[in-house]
Amino acid sequence: MHFDLLTRHDAQGLATLTLNRPDKLNALSPECFVALRAQLDAIAADDSIECVVLQGAGRSFCAGHDLSTIHADMDEAFAAETIDALERLPQPTIARLHGHCLTGGLELALACDILVAAESAKLGDTHGQWGLVPVWGMSVRLPLRVGRAMAKELMFTSRRISGLQAHTIGLVDRCVPDAELDAAVAHLVAEILANSGGTNRIAKALIAETGVRPHQEALQFERRLPFGLPSDMAQRMAKAV
Repeated sequence: MHFDLLTRHDAQGLATLTLNRPDKLNALSPECFVALRAQLDAIAADDSIECVVLQGAGRSFCAGHDLSTIHADMDEAFAAETIDALERLPQPTIARLHGHCLTGGLELALACDILVAAESAKLGDTHGQWGLVPVWGMSVRLPLRVGRAMAKELMFTSRRISGLQAHTIGLVDRCVPDAELDAAVAHLVAEILANSGGTNRIAKALIAETGVRPHQEALQFERRLPFGLPSDMAQRMAKAV
């Protein structure tokens, strides 16, 4: 079944999605995207989920596009739209990066809100190595992370960089020793879940709007409370008095 290629575990408001092709370093096949899209659509409609972690089984997060499917049955538009759906999830999302995080895998990670990497992780865009061009968002999301000049350098050279180097240039938000990766992600999740899920959803939606509106318009948009107030506001405020 396609869903064997991606597992989901829910616990106390956290949904953990695990890419599950460890023998292929979690390379992304058409079936992987079918499974991922189904889970993303389900999570987007699930009010009980307040945080999502995306990770990979085995030795890597994701080695990228399964190259054997490029000229076969990969629906590139569906794959790109699935990554867009990950970016649009209303809940905060965390990419837990270890081992390989290359090309399509990096495009997948870049759709998450917060990227946490192990020091030994290897990140890079290798489209140029294979004579390919990005269609899953690399040319848009990578420059937003590292700036246009650095994005060009990484894309033009197909260079792999370590988690530590990725943190230095702003490609990932946090980098920790390999042995501390799980604890670092768990601590970040706990901090997120301790806050109002409603506030986090609204903040994420507002930040998304900031990216498509002029500065002054974005300020006015925020002041209109376009997404209302969190349902747990009164309950939380009552604890302060």
